Amino acid sequence: MGRAQHLFLPHIALDRADASPLHHQISTQLAHAIRAGAADGARLPSSRVLARLLGVSRNTVMTAYDELAADGLIGGRQRASTMVTPHRQSETLDLPRLIRDAQFPAQVIPVGDPDGNTIELNS
Repeated sequence: MGRAQHLFLPHIALDRADASPLHHQISTQLAHAIRAGAADGARLPSSRVLARLLGVSRNTVMTAYDELAADGLIGGRQRASTMVTPHRQSETLDLPRLIRDAQFPAQVIPVGDPDGNTIELNS
C-alpha cells in the first residue's frame, strides 16, 4: 500500500468580474501558494473535485493545472494524483511560458543566439 500524502488546497478566491480568465486566476493563486512554501510532494485535489469546489468547469481546472505543469510547479501521471513538484525551478526567464502567453505577435524582433541562429521574440 502506498504512503499517505497530505492534500494541498490553499484558499482560492475567484473574481468573475475580473477580465482575467478563471483558469489563470486559479493557476496564479496556486502558483503563489506553491512558491510561498507548499510542501514538496503534496497532493492536489483532482480536477473534478477542485472544479466542484470552485464552481467552475473541469476544463477550467485542467487548463490551470496544465499551466502549472508547464511552469514545472506540479506534475503527475494520467489517472494518478497531481503533485507539487519537488525541487521547484528557480524564478528565471521562462521562454516557453512567455511564448505560450504571447499568443499573437504585435511585432517580431529578430535576435540571435550565441550560435548565430535567429530567435523571434514578440514585443
